[in-house]
Amino acid sequence: MKKQRIVFVLVAIIAFVAGLLFRGANDAGEASRSDSVPGARSDEVPKFYTCSMHPRINKPGPGDCPICAMDLIPVFTEQGFELGPRELTLSSRAMKLAEVKSVPVERKFVTADVRMIGKVDYDESKVAYITSWVPGRLDRLFVDYTGVSVQQGDHLVELFSPELLQAQEELISAVSMATDLSSSQNDYLRERRTANVDSAREKLRLWGLSDQQIRSIEEKGQGDDHITISSPISGVVVHKNAVEGMYVQTGSRVYTIADLSEVWVKLDAYESDLPWLHYGQEVEFHTEAYPGEIFTGQIAFIDPILNSKTRTVKIRVNLPNPEGKLKPNMFVRAVVKSQVAAGGRVMDAGLAGKWISPMHPEIVKDTPGQCDICGMDLVSSESLGYVAAEKESAPLVIPSSAPLITGRRAVVYVDHGSGRFEGREISLGARAGDFYLVESGLEEGEKVVTRGNFKIDSAIQILAKPSMMNPGVSDDHPNEAEHGQSSLGQDALKEPIFDVPADFRAQLSEFVSAYVSLKDEFSHDRFDASSVAVSNLRSLMAAFGRIELDGEAGVAWKEALGGLGRGFQALDSAADLPSARIGFEVLSDTLVASVRQFGVSGDQPVFRFHCPMAFDGRGGDWLQREEGTENPYFGSKMFACGSLAETLFPSPEENSVNAHEGHEHE
Repeated sequence: MKKQRIVFVLVAIIAFVAGLLFRGANDAGEASRSDSVPGARSDEVPKFYTCSMHPRINKPGPGDCPICAMDLIPVFTEQGFELGPRELTLSSRAMKLAEVKSVPVERKFVTADVRMIGKVDYDESKVAYITSWVPGRLDRLFVDYTGVSVQQGDHLVELFSPELLQAQEELISAVSMATDLSSSQNDYLRERRTANVDSAREKLRLWGLSDQQIRSIEEKGQGDDHITISSPISGVVVHKNAVEGMYVQTGSRVYTIADLSEVWVKLDAYESDLPWLHYGQEVEFHTEAYPGEIFTGQIAFIDPILNSKTRTVKIRVNLPNPEGKLKPNMFVRAVVKSQVAAGGRVMDAGLAGKWISPMHPEIVKDTPGQCDICGMDLVSSESLGYVAAEKESAPLVIPSSAPLITGRRAVVYVDHGSGRFEGREISLGARAGDFYLVESGLEEGEKVVTRGNFKIDSAIQILAKPSMMNPGVSDDHPNEAEHGQSSLGQDALKEPIFDVPADFRAQLSEFVSAYVSLKDEFSHDRFDASSVAVSNLRSLMAAFGRIELDGEAGVAWKEALGGLGRGFQALDSAADLPSARIGFEVLSDTLVASVRQFGVSGDQPVFRFHCPMAFDGRGGDWLQREEGTENPYFGSKMFACGSLAETLFPSPEENSVNAHEGHEHE
């Protein structure tokens, strides 16, 4: 009996201890769970479960989101009432899971990189036309094909001209008569004969004969029925307009010679980049012919007229070319690094307080004066828009990853410390490289979230507070948030930028259709089958490579071909589905720009979709022919995650399509 009591007591003690341990483990699990949820307490019970991407989903228990298949998260309705309407708090564990990173708002000079494309052209001030100054017959062309380099004074043409022969005989006669009257006592006759000789010499000089040729005629006392035309400059023959035996008239063009020791580079700058571009700025170039080599020049001219089709402005740069590496019509990529001060003004330490020639930007002096080349008065750098680098003129800036930009709105999350974050709408200035200039809404020293801000915004939506990304959902479109559609889907670009031949657009449309097939393979996680779609795209691209477009459209198309090539290269080297999707993004970005620039044929619109979660929150675009979201970057994991961002080139009868009405995106 005594032994039974002892056993009973031991069992009771063991049961009591086990109960404590079980309860402690359960409390720890609850604490861990509640700590991962913003603002949750260990004694709170979730009221419902929702999706961080689609907060309209309301489920009584845990599970997967029916739209994007993400794990549902618990919502505690009591949390956060003591905070402001756009505030929330995160525990230290939640901040680690969200990978939140904050940086202070600061004043500093930042650099805006303006990237442009263009091509090399002749320096118009160093081009000469070789023309016939008298009528005659071209009996010999010393330069009989284009591309020949000539030096100043080299023989170019041997011309037979009866009129020129007659003028030589007049000179010989005038010289002979002047010689006969040299001993005459009549000053008037001597002066008249001398004047006749000078007149005959000047006539031949105006017809293109050199002083040496004229002296030779006088010494021989006999005219030559052929005359040789020499090159007035050194350069390259870029055009040959005549052949041997051709009869020419006065003014007929025989050659065009260009001096390529200096060239012009004509670039296209978008109107949004014009505030960063000023006369005299240094520009860096690189070409496909010389990878790794950088060429530099100065902006010498900014076109005062904007091209209405391309929305670009021509920028001309003077570039030394002593080795002749740069050839006219060579494609170049350029960058201008503009140091930005407060108000978006541009600084240049090398030009601060300097005086510049208005015609030759390479002429820079410390004091006023005249240009060494053209003699024009120098102008101050301040008159060209430059400002001095003063400490108080540094702009207020934030990293470009801090603001969440939705249309015209820009919001940031301000870190107040201790896990408390406040959403705030701010006014942004221009973007300068990796920074945005702040016009209002922030103060120097405040900290803004640069990483994890999208997750914080999602948490605010889950708490049923006003979202900074979506400040309110209209009652007219209750499914808008659930389907992930934004108002950008209503915007339709009806006309392409460039006017190109119809057959080119037809081929681009065929290319888009083949691209959509590749998109379908990635949307359904079929990596092995994607090689067939890539092969079809390559075949179509081979046909594209033989198409020549003129003018600005040709420059844009060459740039597009380069982007498509890089995309194919990444796809070919991909060993798995994630790496293939990276190549697909390069292909997509290039094709989106091409469809915008050139358009496609047919009546079916092309839709641009956007997924903000792709590539670790960087986001990614793709094109579809249909409107239902089919995400190629996540595939079956989040097949319907993304939003219709833009409708490209719909047919007239479909211009009024509303991306929010009558469409299911599940």
